[in-house]
Amino acid sequence: MAKITFLGAGSTVFAKNVLGDVMLTPALQEFELALFDIDLERLKDSENMLNNLKSSLGSGCTVKAYTNRKEALRGAKYVVNAIQVGGYDPCTITDFEIPKKYGLRQTIADTIGIGGIFRNLRTIPVMLDFAKDIQEVCPDAWFFNYTNPMAVLTNAMITYGGVKTVGLCHSVQACVPHLFRCLGLDSDGVQAKIAGINHMAWLLEVTKDGVDLYPEIKRRASEKQKEKHGDMVRYELMFRFGYYVTESSEHNAEYHPYFIKKKYPELIEQFNIPLDEYPRRCIHQIENWKMMREELVNDKSLTHSRSNEYASYMLEAMETDKPFKIGGNVMNTGLITNLPKEACVEVPCLVDASGVTPTYVGDLPPQLAALNRTNINTQLLTLEAAVTGKKEHIYHAALLDPHTSAELSIDDIVALCDDLIEVHGDWLPKYR
Repeated sequence: MAKITFLGAGSTVFAKNVLGDVMLTPALQEFELALFDIDLERLKDSENMLNNLKSSLGSGCTVKAYTNRKEALRGAKYVVNAIQVGGYDPCTITDFEIPKKYGLRQTIADTIGIGGIFRNLRTIPVMLDFAKDIQEVCPDAWFFNYTNPMAVLTNAMITYGGVKTVGLCHSVQACVPHLFRCLGLDSDGVQAKIAGINHMAWLLEVTKDGVDLYPEIKRRASEKQKEKHGDMVRYELMFRFGYYVTESSEHNAEYHPYFIKKKYPELIEQFNIPLDEYPRRCIHQIENWKMMREELVNDKSLTHSRSNEYASYMLEAMETDKPFKIGGNVMNTGLITNLPKEACVEVPCLVDASGVTPTYVGDLPPQLAALNRTNINTQLLTLEAAVTGKKEHIYHAALLDPHTSAELSIDDIVALCDDLIEVHGDWLPKYR
């Protein structure tokens, strides 16, 4: 029996979406769904939930939980990754609270910035351990990465892990529907072209029946910007740089040096920026899980409708050779010609029985490529720190981060990195 392995299967709600989708896909009925998580209680919860779902949906898939990672991976054809190393407590708390002591505020802290750098540093070693297991027991498997920081982790798995990897993120799928819904526009029949890097890809073209919709988008956005709303940072970036960005305003507020500034605290109110947003979400999710657990895990009649997650549609395309288009994170093998070849980029990709085939984009508008490179600099130096074990590259990554370098002095950035290394302790490898 062919196997789909889910790493981080204790993410029960996400496992329900991805593997529930698999159970509803005719071409995937003969697969074993192999579950692995280091949290054995959450692993058991997901196993119970999926077996209930299998029964109520009448699926031909087999559900099996593993406590040995290598055995979970053995013989897998596909691997889905949804881990979070260090969780909310202690690591996310550390990523937010230590920088606050230096006056450095964040919103999400899972991509770049100080929080993104340290999330990478504790996650990359785990991912490369996955890669070693995959090379040994399922070397031909496709690895679908859903874990953030997306660009660096996908890059690490391909460049240093030698694993066939594609990074999958919701921001491309949600970009046009969200924008059009907020502006009162109909997105049916709209054609869009999106490319850049993860969480900072750009809506390069948006048309309907051959008509460019950007003038109307900008007109409506200009009106909407006159009052408070949740997308103010993205609209401001669009007005200043010409194009709408895929990821949310709370994310983009911390990817640039313009919005979260001690010297101009009024900007937080002006652009409606939710500082400390991710810790609030974590607390809310933890409390919600306490209430959801019983009905989700023990409901014998639990059911599911196929979601818009990419995974099952990609698996279906690979198994049936019926092509499916995604926005995927892959290495920049000449795809975006004015971004570095060492970078992981987010571009349209075709999925079929031959795997994932990225499409050529060419040059981005120069201002967009320049913005992307400011984030790529920190991404590549973070990866360099992780693979060399040299502390100096952690400093380099932080010193080149747009938000951090706009707020703190060189000495404070270095001291902040040292404090985070010390407080993270055994969650990080030793740096020299």
